[in-house]
Amino acid sequence: MPRRARPTERIQVGDRKFANVTVQQFINKVMRDGKRATAEGIVYNAVDRAEQATRKPAVEVFETAMKNATPLIEVKPRRVGGATYQVPVEIRADRRGSLAMRWIIQAARKRPGKSMGEKLAGELMDAMNNTGAAVRRKEETHKMAEANKAFSHYKW
Repeated sequence: MPRRARPTERIQVGDRKFANVTVQQFINKVMRDGKRATAEGIVYNAVDRAEQATRKPAVEVFETAMKNATPLIEVKPRRVGGATYQVPVEIRADRRGSLAMRWIIQAARKRPGKSMGEKLAGELMDAMNNTGAAVRRKEETHKMAEANKAFSHYKW
């Protein structure tokens, strides 16, 4: 990481099916060992299942699930005078999306089910309905930030 200049932001292209940058990032997070075709199959299968179950457009289901699982604030440890405080800080936009994707995928992998597509579809539908493990994790993060609001003046 350079000390002076910020690294230039790369131009991101959308995915093959929906031409959506967020879906492409999600596919990249699902991907393991460079197996892009497998990851695309899993994500598209999950989104199609969610679309059929909710009778709403696939991208709308995905975007709503992402929005509901996206945290706005988190706590970071700050060391002040020998004591460590959990200081609530606002999250940058790119990190918000990254955390939401990571939480949805982790929750889907822990779910019981037959295939990853099935598990991911279930987690997306749960996140869309403001239930599920990813949304619960977001709420826990917000509760912790709310509980430590008294230390927000240590933010710098």
